[in-house]
Amino acid sequence: IKMIRLVCKQVVNNIPKYNKNLLNYQNIFLSNSTSICDVKYNISGANDPYIGLNEDQVGIYDVAKSFADKELLPYAEKWDEEEHFPREELKKLADLGFGGIYVSEEGGGSGLNRVDASVIFEALSTADVSTTAYLSIHNMVAWIVDRYGNQEQKETFLQKLVTMENFGSYCLTEPNAGSDASSLKTKAIKDGDHYVLNGSKAFISGGGDSEIYLVMCRTGDVGASGISCVLVEKGTPGLSFGKKEKKLGWNSQPTRAVNFEDCRVPISNLIGNEGDGFKIAMKALDGGRVNIATCSVGGAFACIEQATEHMKVRKQFGKTLSQFQHLQFKLADMAIDLTAARTMVRQAAKMIDDENPEMAVHCAMAKRFATDVGFNVCNDALQIFGGYGYLKEYSIQRYLRDVRVHQILEGTNEIMRLIVSRNILK
Repeated sequence: IKMIRLVCKQVVNNIPKYNKNLLNYQNIFLSNSTSICDVKYNISGANDPYIGLNEDQVGIYDVAKSFADKELLPYAEKWDEEEHFPREELKKLADLGFGGIYVSEEGGGSGLNRVDASVIFEALSTADVSTTAYLSIHNMVAWIVDRYGNQEQKETFLQKLVTMENFGSYCLTEPNAGSDASSLKTKAIKDGDHYVLNGSKAFISGGGDSEIYLVMCRTGDVGASGISCVLVEKGTPGLSFGKKEKKLGWNSQPTRAVNFEDCRVPISNLIGNEGDGFKIAMKALDGGRVNIATCSVGGAFACIEQATEHMKVRKQFGKTLSQFQHLQFKLADMAIDLTAARTMVRQAAKMIDDENPEMAVHCAMAKRFATDVGFNVCNDALQIFGGYGYLKEYSIQRYLRDVRVHQILEGTNEIMRLIVSRNILK
């Protein structure tokens, strides 16, 4: 225990080299009796999430995992049951620098890379996939403003996104434009120094609760080249929201339609140039696919750990489940698939960092594989629990419900296969 405390104290003392925003949390963690330094991990070699990480990334993982265990895990079941959006806990994550993980330091963010981000999202998802997934979407919005916005837009919008004083939502999907995103219909027509928006967006995470909406809309002709990207603030006349959707999972984040009816938005809120919207959206989705894939990895890791412990204590036919070879092999396959998924995700993240010209196809490959593996591992873990896994007092079912949607959003896994096959056959 002394060694664990010492290692954790070293991690926290090193926080400033990851991000200056973490400096204020050093004393909070060290003075809290239930802090990071009281966490003890039980990670076997086959499931080790530290493999391939450098010293800094190990420290980042530990900080994120400790926050998850202390601030997310004890409440995740309640948030899921009550469909509660944990704004205060998300703001605490922003205090740790996680509101703008790969936003540049010049933009007020943490200035970390995509591999670092995948480490953070994986660690947080071991406690709460749903809340972490929203955080990943918010980070995508902040990154777009940092990467493509002008200085005035950064000063107006970015700082409040990084601190999560304002929450962000990404608005691409429409009722009749899902996988075929370039066919979107939401129109933005110039009228003086404003755009007038009319249309509707569907399945928007944070819809109705977020303060900033990054909206892909049509300023030109049909097709991808006619799409632009604008920022719309909550409270803008003509902006409204549909009912809060009742969902299988992702219940700790609200999902609503976002509607525009003669909604006047300043032209100064245009991100990039007219016609850049689809390119911006696709660049963002490369990172979004890696983020959502790593959330699946984190959820699956938690389920493997729980299934392992269950197998050691649950007895049938006079011996523990861990003594049945069939279940030993099942557990081994779960660990093998999870490790392969984690490796693919981190490789794709590294390709984004390196601006590798083939990053899009590798992000698609990682997303397809890791989200399928994530669901299958959670499902296998539930099977190991038997009838108990089907009860809501056991968290396996929550992870299963939360990771299921990852096979659909950020581009369905069928579209990921299309991206990969086109790349092979070009």
